[in-house]
Amino acid sequence: MRGFLAVLSISIIVTSCVPTIVRKEVNTTMPERFDATRDTVSTGMMEWRTFYADSNLIAIIDTAMKNNQELNAVMQDILIAQNEANAKAGEYLPFVNVGAGAGLEKAGRYTRNGVVEEQLEATPGQRFPEPLPDFTIGARISWEVDIWRKLRNASDAATLRYLSTVEGTRFLVVNIVAELAGSYYELMALDNLLEALDATIDIQRKALAIVQQQKEAAKATELAVRRFDAEVSKNESRRYDILQRIVEVENRINLLLGRYPQHVQRPSERFLTMMPDSIKAGIPSLLLQNRPDVKQAELELKASDLDIDVARARFYPSFSIFAGLGFQTFDPKYIVTTPASLIYNLAGELVMPVINRAAIKAAYASAGAHQVQAAYNYERTVLNAYIEVANQLSKLENLRQSYERRNRQVEALTASVDIANSLFLSARADYMEVLLTQRDALEARMELIETKVQQMRAYVDVYRALGGGWR
Repeated sequence: MRGFLAVLSISIIVTSCVPTIVRKEVNTTMPERFDATRDTVSTGMMEWRTFYADSNLIAIIDTAMKNNQELNAVMQDILIAQNEANAKAGEYLPFVNVGAGAGLEKAGRYTRNGVVEEQLEATPGQRFPEPLPDFTIGARISWEVDIWRKLRNASDAATLRYLSTVEGTRFLVVNIVAELAGSYYELMALDNLLEALDATIDIQRKALAIVQQQKEAAKATELAVRRFDAEVSKNESRRYDILQRIVEVENRINLLLGRYPQHVQRPSERFLTMMPDSIKAGIPSLLLQNRPDVKQAELELKASDLDIDVARARFYPSFSIFAGLGFQTFDPKYIVTTPASLIYNLAGELVMPVINRAAIKAAYASAGAHQVQAAYNYERTVLNAYIEVANQLSKLENLRQSYERRNRQVEALTASVDIANSLFLSARADYMEVLLTQRDALEARMELIETKVQQMRAYVDVYRALGGGWR
């Protein structure tokens, strides 16, 4: 009874000496609506192979999942985290070591062991061998009894960080898929820009030829010829800029695919007829379940909570059990003779920090600071996820409206080009009206294509913001 009271009093003293750490509580309450079609199912839960129906894009993403160097390097982080979790899981189990050994010992005549060996016989009628051999075989067991869950909490924290690493890898996959899809649509847009520019150059070359003929017939001036020629040269120069951008975007895709520069297959003729499917944003709480970065931040927060418990447990006494069982003899022929060669031991050890606990206090304070930091990171990640979705949904709708208006503008200006050419041939319009009309039509066509690529990028970004792309 006295021993029990002594242990109990030690526990009370130690507990009272633990510094106080205030954990940061997180707030995950979000407005329960988005400005989009509400549903209990989110588009972000759709597999990317279904979301991106283009077979060429699917093939590109498949290649990236196998060959992307950054992704393959991060996959090694998963293995490292898994090994660390396995190592922590074994720390609260008993450690058993089996071993064997042999040695020689020569005791001095005027030493304690030398005098004992001189006075005693190893066996009846046999003196101690000199030097004295020693042969040992046996098992040793050590086990720290996890009274305060210090080791189990450390193991659980390591497991949570392993799962966090998995979510981090999924988040990288989401971004790679989004980057590939965005670059793919940008490449198709550049092809359409090049096609529109070539068509405009062809029209302007024909107009230049007509003006040259009119000049020869004294119906036009050299100024008109020079202005048409300058406009053709300007657009031919822009053509090389677009060609360079095509090369750069293709190589951006090739880099993500982990391959050297080569052509990227794409059906550019279908680009302007692509229509993004309707997006189901679902309710905001689905983001907590679906976005890898949110789940990663949540797991990090849970792990940091356990780190505080692990750091606190270091202030408490630790109890360890040590045991051994084996055989020891000076002659190998007696190695398994029992009980004469049998050896064993059993011991318990209760250890607690008393003086100079500065390192433990510092580690405990750091664990508390990390927990607060993880809580703020989690809140920021959740807030960022909600705002991202809201912004991208609004952007997608506004770009849809913008594209419809620009398309009507292009149709009107395309028709005006033919009208201006007819009026110019009948001398009812001057060359400046023709030039300006052609220039406006080209700019409107390019702006339409730019709006379309922004629309497709917004479509990709909404899917990414909803947590889609890693399945």
